[in-house]
Amino acid sequence: MINYDPVDIATNNLFEMALDCLLLNDPQQKITATLSLHKSHLAGELNIQPLAEVRQVTVPGRPAKPALVDPREVPRRGFSSLKARLALAHAITHIEFNAINLALDAVYRFQHMPAQYYTDWCRVAAEEAQHFTMLSDYLESHGLSYGEQAAHNGLWEMAVKTDSDVMARMALVPRVLEARGLDVTPTMIKKLQASGETGLVSVLQVIFDEEVGHVKIGSYWYKILCKERNLDSQKTFIALIEKYMQGAKFGPFETAARLQAGFTNEEMQSLLSHF
Repeated sequence: MINYDPVDIATNNLFEMALDCLLLNDPQQKITATLSLHKSHLAGELNIQPLAEVRQVTVPGRPAKPALVDPREVPRRGFSSLKARLALAHAITHIEFNAINLALDAVYRFQHMPAQYYTDWCRVAAEEAQHFTMLSDYLESHGLSYGEQAAHNGLWEMAVKTDSDVMARMALVPRVLEARGLDVTPTMIKKLQASGETGLVSVLQVIFDEEVGHVKIGSYWYKILCKERNLDSQKTFIALIEKYMQGAKFGPFETAARLQAGFTNEEMQSLLSHF
C-alpha cells in the first residue's frame, strides 16, 4: 500500500477535494469525505477550475486489508451456506469500495468536461459510498469486517488502463464492468431469497436500482464523447472492448436493465453477435 500525502482538505476546488478523497486509505474517512464532497458540490461551494497538473494514481487510497490476490484465489462464494453467502457479500463490498475510487477518479482525472459531468459523478461516488456502508453493516451484523477476506483488483486495473482517455473510461468501466452487475444481480437476489437471506436481498435491490442509473450516466457521456469525435458509438464500443479486454467473456445479459441503463437494442444485438 502506498501512503500519499493528502492535499489540503480545506480547498474549495472540486478536483483537489476529489483527489483528497481518492487518496484516503481508511474506508470510514473516505466515506465521510466523499459524502461531504457531494454535499459541497451540490451546494455550489466548489469551483471547477482545472489544476495545473493531474497526478497519475496507479494505486488509490485503500486499507492494508483485504489482501489482493489472483481472482482464482478469493474465497469460494455461493448461496448454500452462511459462510459462502458472507464470502459473496464481502466480494461485493470490495467491488463497491473500488467503485467509490473509480467515481472519484472520474471526477479528478478528466478536468475539461461540462459541469453536469461532475454533478453526475459526484452523485455516483456518494451513492457508491452508501452502498459500501450498507454492505459493511451487513457483514458486521454477521461478525465479519471488510478486509478479513482476500479480494482481487480487476476494477482498478481498468481505471489505470483508461486514465488517458475519458471516452474509453466511460465505455469500459460503467458500460462493461459495472453493467456486469446489472446482468448478475437479479439472479443473485432470487437465489438469496430462496435461502431466506432477506437482509442482503434488501441491500442488493437498492444497489441494483441505483447502479442502473450509474451505467446510464456512463452511457450518456460515452455517447456524447463519441458524437464530439465523430465516431460511431456502437462500432467504437466493440473496438474498445477488443482493444482493452481481449479474451474477456461476456453474457448472459440482463437486456431489460441494460436498455434502461442507456444501451440500445442495436448495441445489445452487437454485443450478442461479438461476445
